[in-house]
Amino acid sequence: MNLNTTAANNAGSAAILTFSSGPAAATSQGAEDASSPRRDHVIIGRQSFVTGAVVSAVLPTANDASKAIVEAMLDSIGDSGKAASFLPSDVGASATKVSIVLLPPASKITRNNHPFSPHVVTDSLADVVDKGKDVRIHVIDGQIEEYVGCVSAAVARALPLYDSKSKGEAADPAGPSTVDVAFYDGEGLPVEDEALLRTARAVSKGVRLAARLGDMPPAELDPDAYAAECESIARSLVEGGANVSFQEVAGEALKDGGYGGIYGVGMAARCPPRMIVMTYTPDGGFDGEVQEHVALCGKGVVYDTGGLALKPKVGMCGMKHDMGGSAGVLGGFQAAVELKVPCKITLILAIVENAIGPESARNDDILTMKSGKTVEINNTDAEGRLILADCVSHASNSIGKVDTILDMATLTGAVSITTGKKHAGILAKTAEMEQRIFQAGLKSGDLVFPMLVRA
Repeated sequence: MNLNTTAANNAGSAAILTFSSGPAAATSQGAEDASSPRRDHVIIGRQSFVTGAVVSAVLPTANDASKAIVEAMLDSIGDSGKAASFLPSDVGASATKVSIVLLPPASKITRNNHPFSPHVVTDSLADVVDKGKDVRIHVIDGQIEEYVGCVSAAVARALPLYDSKSKGEAADPAGPSTVDVAFYDGEGLPVEDEALLRTARAVSKGVRLAARLGDMPPAELDPDAYAAECESIARSLVEGGANVSFQEVAGEALKDGGYGGIYGVGMAARCPPRMIVMTYTPDGGFDGEVQEHVALCGKGVVYDTGGLALKPKVGMCGMKHDMGGSAGVLGGFQAAVELKVPCKITLILAIVENAIGPESARNDDILTMKSGKTVEINNTDAEGRLILADCVSHASNSIGKVDTILDMATLTGAVSITTGKKHAGILAKTAEMEQRIFQAGLKSGDLVFPMLVRA
């Protein structure tokens, strides 16, 4: 059974990512044979589960010579690392390239990292997957059913959708490559649980969506285009049967509605600022019980010049990523809706460009926020807190009772000094919520760590 995540319109030659229930279902034509196009194969797992016998069982070539090569590859790696070689196939067939990636054993994983080392998975795939070639990834572990979501996200990160590199007329004559992922338990038996495969598809689709939006240059993803992306996603979810609503407040309507933070930051740009609100309400499933109402707020600064407090040229490069928080919660919202989680979810995105122009907010200006509070600006490059304040105020006062408000933002580069490059920094109102987010990070592989730690 194949569940596909296809590339978006501007994905160029990006790979098509699929998830299957085992070797025999890896292609629509069935298992590989001597006449079918050859694929590269990648084996991923921990040493205790990736044995010569298991690897030989999941690969399409199982002759004695191939088994001997696999054993030699495993011996050369040790307890973690990677190796690649070519395995001889049957007469008349070309050799098959196989890469083996052994992840660090549990004894080398700290308590603040995921036991399946998702960042190692992503980095390793970037090295061993040849762009433009079809690949089959075999993920093996005794706890694989627990790690499906984490692994799916890790694989998706290694396969970005956005691509605008110039290509010759004869490039990619066969179209985009396909990367197929199959999961196996510790005995080498394929995971056939359709619910887990749906989870893999939804998670990887959400991750690739967020990455694609983050990779797009601001000339392509201005506030108008971003809003159109959001509306398209909402429409697609509705067409899939989900109970999702879409609302957009833009330009002068923001000012009239009292959203002075969002309006003040984005009013100088060519495209007007806006607030996007998408709401998902479970319909009928889970005995009709809605467990919680969660508001997801995202910072969507499609480009941040710093405003009149202009960034230096070095500091401005990469500021297309200042909408990463909004892309993250948008991808999460899409995945949650597709998986029909038993929670009501309201997504609130503040989408602006912090540009320079005659209408730019100035240092010393005073803005009136949605909450009614006034804020004096002393640094127009501290715009994220202004637009998020309006989002959080909207979540607190305009959408009914809310149990949890979560905002995600590229708020300050200093977080990379505080928590490092692999862990997002978190601030939570209660210790219980802090621990809930921390555990969610461990489960998903999107690691987090408190910015303030109690002694």
